[in-house]
Amino acid sequence: MIGYKTIKTIAMNQDELPSLIKAAKSDPRAFGRLYDHYLQPVYRYLYSHLGNAHEAEDVTSLTFMAAYEALPKYREQGQFTAWLFRIARSKMNDHFRKNRHEVELEAVEQISAGDDVSGAFIQNEEIHKLRSVIKNLNPEEQDLIRLRYVAELTFVEIADLLGKREDAVKKTLYRLLARLKSQME
Repeated sequence: MIGYKTIKTIAMNQDELPSLIKAAKSDPRAFGRLYDHYLQPVYRYLYSHLGNAHEAEDVTSLTFMAAYEALPKYREQGQFTAWLFRIARSKMNDHFRKNRHEVELEAVEQISAGDDVSGAFIQNEEIHKLRSVIKNLNPEEQDLIRLRYVAELTFVEIADLLGKREDAVKKTLYRLLARLKSQME
């Protein structure tokens, strides 16, 4: 398996994306640049749902194979990122249909507190409370948090992926964050 956790996202200028997509339709090396750029966000998003590195790697691989095969049919309408994440969600849903499990959002990653024991205790208490609050969110709200903070998608990309307006996505997320903040206080 590829060491997904050690591969860093390759920065890409969004202005060069259309020409790179066009090149990738006929040149596998150009698709490699797309792969390098999107590997970490896709993997993190899938891992946040699956909670298992091996399964997340498998579904990530399936996502990129499907994207490579479907790339000639891609019509530069909308966001490439949203198109790729639609594929990832589809592959993840296929995986869930076969395996019937999902990991709670809060189980994805623990934040280390360093050497400060009292700080670590307070932080662990806050994390526990946040986990409890997040657990009570509906699946759509949890997915919105995953897309924004785990996969690090922009509001434009999330809106395109979810078929909503950008301002509606922002408003929904900001209201959700305000609700989480008030529940944390």
